[in-house]
Amino acid sequence: MTDTTSLMRQEILEIPNAVDRLLCTGADDIRKAALAVREIDPALVVTVARGSSDHVCTYLKYAAELLLGVPVASVGPSVASIYGASLKLRGGLCIAVSQSGQSPDIVEMTRAARRDKALTVAITNHVSSPLAKASDHTLDMCAGAELSVAATKTFVTSAVAALLLLAEWHGDDDLRVAIGNLPGHLEAATGHDWPEVREAIGTKRSLFTLGRGPVWAISNEAALKFKETCQVHAESYSSAEVLHGPVSIVDEGFPVLAFAAGDAAEAALVDVADQIAEKGASVFVTSDRAGNATPIAHRRTDHPLTDPISLITSFYAMVEKVATSRGINPDSPRHLRKVTETV
Repeated sequence: MTDTTSLMRQEILEIPNAVDRLLCTGADDIRKAALAVREIDPALVVTVARGSSDHVCTYLKYAAELLLGVPVASVGPSVASIYGASLKLRGGLCIAVSQSGQSPDIVEMTRAARRDKALTVAITNHVSSPLAKASDHTLDMCAGAELSVAATKTFVTSAVAALLLLAEWHGDDDLRVAIGNLPGHLEAATGHDWPEVREAIGTKRSLFTLGRGPVWAISNEAALKFKETCQVHAESYSSAEVLHGPVSIVDEGFPVLAFAAGDAAEAALVDVADQIAEKGASVFVTSDRAGNATPIAHRRTDHPLTDPISLITSFYAMVEKVATSRGINPDSPRHLRKVTETV
């Protein structure tokens, strides 16, 4: 019998083992990089990435600002690759995230940051890539081969690598323990594929995803994956922004997927989800606090900053089924390639 399981599904199911592998084989390099970061004590972090990797950087931004009080800014790679500009990065930290480590603009911006006296750290699944060679330190995602065009396990392992770097930099034992416990939580998270959300989406062509704080990065990644694998026009908003205009397009049954972690933003996000549900939308939220919106199954972890990683794992399990139910092969989205090289 021919196995018709998508590569994307197989790679989602590999996420817990990939994270465990990262924690077993990649942790030493992460600790070395964190020691170098502590030595320079940067007052600024810049990130360099595109696509799903840039959503990892948004997650990293919130985590670093909350944990360490260090501001994080995303730098457009074209600043170096197209415009050839220099930046005042002396004493700063530059973190570049790229699954392939091949895109010329990401590599050039990282090379320029190093030239401009920033400490450079690459997070990549290919440790012999041009990006790795352009960086002071390289952190291996340890995801193994990812053949589906849609990034899933590389998104998760790069996010875990970034978070562990911050935990080691900060010397945060509680966060270290929570990260160490992630593989078991992610195993459970792969079993939540949200059939009620899939039913509400049905054949609809437009929806919102919502988040706030670190989990807004997960909302961004979810919206991208809806577009990429399902050909659904999904827009991601902070729950603090969606009522400032975008809510006007909501009508009866309009699907909204709201991501809530167990952190200080949960109550505010759920309140917005309930308000949108009152307007007739089909709103689903990963929280048990909802009144009008519909709570959906979710696996909370041992720390608010690791909750988003569990949520994106469950989302991936769900969105792959949306794609296949529409007759779309999520492994080969139209117009896309696994490695996109931009200048």
